[in-house]
Amino acid sequence: MQVCPDLSKLVDEIEAGAGALFVAEEGMFGKNMERLTDCVARQPAWSDLPFIVLTSRHEAPRVVAWREDLSVSLRNVSLLERPIQPITLSTAVRSALRARARQYEVRTLLDERERAAVALERLVAERTRELRDTNDELIKQMEERARVEETLRQTQKIEAIGQLTGGIAHDFNNLLMVILSGLEMLRRQDDLGRRERLMDGMQQAAQRGSALTRQLLAFSRRQALKPEPLNVALRIGGMRELLDRSLRGDVHVAFDFSDDMWSVEVDAGELELAVLNLAVNARDAMPNGGNITIAARNCPGLKDTGLDGDYVRLSVADTGTGMSHEVQAHVFEPFFTTKDIGKGSGLGLAQVHGFVTQSHGDVRIDSELGRGATINLYLPRSENAPRDEPQPVDIPIERADALHCGLVLLVEDDTEVAKLTTEMLGHLGFRVLMAESAAAALGALANGRSVDLVLSDIMMPGGMNGVELAREIKRRRPELPLLLTSGYAEAARSEAEAIGVVILPKPYRLDQLSTALQLLTKTMGR
Repeated sequence: MQVCPDLSKLVDEIEAGAGALFVAEEGMFGKNMERLTDCVARQPAWSDLPFIVLTSRHEAPRVVAWREDLSVSLRNVSLLERPIQPITLSTAVRSALRARARQYEVRTLLDERERAAVALERLVAERTRELRDTNDELIKQMEERARVEETLRQTQKIEAIGQLTGGIAHDFNNLLMVILSGLEMLRRQDDLGRRERLMDGMQQAAQRGSALTRQLLAFSRRQALKPEPLNVALRIGGMRELLDRSLRGDVHVAFDFSDDMWSVEVDAGELELAVLNLAVNARDAMPNGGNITIAARNCPGLKDTGLDGDYVRLSVADTGTGMSHEVQAHVFEPFFTTKDIGKGSGLGLAQVHGFVTQSHGDVRIDSELGRGATINLYLPRSENAPRDEPQPVDIPIERADALHCGLVLLVEDDTEVAKLTTEMLGHLGFRVLMAESAAAALGALANGRSVDLVLSDIMMPGGMNGVELAREIKRRRPELPLLLTSGYAEAARSEAEAIGVVILPKPYRLDQLSTALQLLTKTMGR
């Protein structure tokens, strides 16, 4: 207990941590209490310092009013009127100290809560930082995985094309021989019947070369997977020529597809690549030759581990050496191979497994040593109907009076192709204005010449390709018909479709060019 002679000392004791105050009103009445009231007003939220004020019996209005103001300014005030019994005073003081002790407990709890809140906030910040770092690392891993998967696909495509190289080189040399020798014989031949047979042979050779080139481009393309509804029997059945060129002469391939096959929704190129990989693996498992059977069946209501629903089962079976259970446990791992060094990368079955799982299907192996192997691809049934395969339109080759022809601006940087196209357009009744680049074409259009149609290649030198040229022409002359051509139409198809321009794939025949021009002029209302 401390005894204070004046208000200044009282405030000092309050600031030092006094628990309760017992004050006679005479010590405060008429005094400057600004420092005391300011000290009380600055108390923290948990504090309500108790004052016990000993009053007199004076009931003068001024004194009564002062007492009321005192209760307001000091907040927690208990008034005890003289004379006061000792028990009353001691009880009041104990109650004040007890209340003050509870306030200290609240202060302690508030301090602990504040410390806990700070600790929790620090913990949340640390966990948030850890989660952010983990998320960043996960994103990096996902990007790296996507890059590795893309590299895996491209590497496997390169390996698959490498498997084809020898056979394709042989076939293309045969095709070129038919064309070159046929042209030479054509110059020496006067008999119209024999000239016709020579030209038919050269045309068939060129068409075979075009088909092989389209398949190679489909395998080598670099783009995201594009699932589409397709018929497995039609798609795989169309690989006959490609498979014949990928396998040895002592390996026989047979197809066995059931009728009324369901459609599946997968990337067509990846499906063909998977079948090619399986066929090449089967060939390598039959060093002395054998049979490969590619079959497809509808499998309704399958219920098995990882399979639940309707599936199409695509099987590639061989009569080769087979696989042990130990090998089967690892065959889908990237770079795992049982082949000799330099004869396989171990990516074939990894590509197949990745493609099928991305397509929400599954791969199963049925094999024993010495009894061949069957790889079953289970692909989910699609409710969407396959898109119709583009069929050549049989439209007669018409001349100028039917096509309402005029002047064609031909944009082509290859001189030989330009000469041939000029001849074809001339045969159809068109006049031709040549330009070797997009810049030259825009210059020709800018000089006021009346052009009825623009036929442009896509891949050209000079910094502006055919699609960009078409976009610029549409901006300048939106009514002018445009037709683009390309040896690899898929590379720019989406860009061309976005601006409403048709692409005619190279190589094209006279009837195909005639059909495209007719459709174009009809669409443009000419």
